[in-house]
Amino acid sequence: MTDMQQLYPFLYPGGSGLDTLMDDVRRSTAGKAADIVRLRETVLEESGADLAACAARMADAFRAGGRLFTFGNGGSSTDAQDVAALFLNPGGSGRPLPALALTADVAVVTALSNDIGFEVVFARQLAAFGRPGDIALALSTSGNSDNLIAALREGAHRGMLTVGLAGHTGGRMAEEPGLDHLFAVPSPSVHRVQEAQTTIYHVLWELTQRELTGSEITGSEITGEAL
Repeated sequence: MTDMQQLYPFLYPGGSGLDTLMDDVRRSTAGKAADIVRLRETVLEESGADLAACAARMADAFRAGGRLFTFGNGGSSTDAQDVAALFLNPGGSGRPLPALALTADVAVVTALSNDIGFEVVFARQLAAFGRPGDIALALSTSGNSDNLIAALREGAHRGMLTVGLAGHTGGRMAEEPGLDHLFAVPSPSVHRVQEAQTTIYHVLWELTQRELTGSEITGSEITGEAL
């Protein structure tokens, strides 16, 4: 059997057929959807109190004129941009807050990578822009990226609130003494980790907005409405 036949057996004589393929796709989709719902419930139940505490500190930072800096690699770089866009432009459903994704300026990222090394692309930006009272938020599926660890250390050194989103048990992020808050998604699947992290940072945004407006937050709202 050729590689094409293995990928698309329904296109060839004697293949499994389109109906069988679609049944497999439906079962797989339903299984993955159930997995992510369970994972989100687990993360929110286990981290609800820390999410509320982190959001309260983020709200305090914003009240004092602090800014949010987000960063990540690969798919997490697009998530970092999503976080920054969410806080900066909530679409009329919240207060716009100063946020910047350190992954967005290609000229800066490539200049630092070429001239110094990829491990400093975020730390150098925080060294230039970061101030005490700002927020540094790193996203990773493993928690082990050198450039994220370097940036979190730089943020802690500058007196910033440091927040990490990671997978598994947190990787090297979990070993960083200067990291203020870590939200680790207990899954070996990169896809499930990123899906759950989307829920985490949307919850952080909503709780931060509620802190800024003085709305009361309950534990059931964190674990229920966020799903």
